[in-house]
Amino acid sequence: MFHYKIGVDTFIWSENFSEKDLWIISKAKELGFEALDIAIAHPETFPTKKVKQTIDEVGIEVVTSFTLNNNTNPISPDPQIRKNALADMKLTIDINREIGSKILGGVNYASWGYLTKRPRTEQEWEWAVTNMRQAAEYAKETSDVKICVEPVNRFETHFLNIAEDAIRFCDDVGTGNVRVHLDTFHMIREEESYSKAVELCGKKYLGYVHVCESNRGIPGTGLVPWQEFFRAIQKVGYNGPMVIESFDPSFEELSGNCAIWRKFADSGEELAVKGLANLRRIISEL
Repeated sequence: MFHYKIGVDTFIWSENFSEKDLWIISKAKELGFEALDIAIAHPETFPTKKVKQTIDEVGIEVVTSFTLNNNTNPISPDPQIRKNALADMKLTIDINREIGSKILGGVNYASWGYLTKRPRTEQEWEWAVTNMRQAAEYAKETSDVKICVEPVNRFETHFLNIAEDAIRFCDDVGTGNVRVHLDTFHMIREEESYSKAVELCGKKYLGYVHVCESNRGIPGTGLVPWQEFFRAIQKVGYNGPMVIESFDPSFEELSGNCAIWRKFADSGEELAVKGLANLRRIISEL
């Protein structure tokens, strides 16, 4: 029987994971999640050793997600900023290696929220591919971490919005350890169909999945065609984590970046727990 491994993102509880948030690692397992995505907001201050120690004590699969910013933007015209991007990527790869994560997802190919108000250019593509190739080669030399690029909606980037472009990006980087990170929230805005996008990636390219509702609310309560999506996941043979992610309107930075203006549950934890129950029910009915 095919197994769907449902996980949860630390963004459910905290927008900047730090030492005070170590308790989240055991909480995720206690709530019944099989994986935890630790969102690395600031790699330079990330408590790597204590995270590793806690993961070993708890015993849960951990992956990470990471977003670049305007000071670490691989498609910036400023060469120093592009160098900053590579340095941050290498540091985040090191963190993944040390804590035992095999997946580094997120908007790691451009600054999250960076918009030029025009379609991406060939020059931006060349800058991003070059930067990612260097990061991916570093990952191959130092670890078995796969870098997974997340196509997000047009309001958060002009660079990668659909699976087809993300696949081409992986091919152009050409190192073999760059995959696609699909997120069902973004897919409903940009893809022609869920099954088509998943099948286009196939097992070769699909490296990571976020299972988020169409409004970032409780999974199973919105417009995402979950049965279609899960059947496609099963068809291509993806067996990695599928992680629930959402954000709280009280977050100082992320709620603005994600346009989260209202609560979808009394707490992020309630959203995740109810979402887990809903997804398990949907999967049982396949």
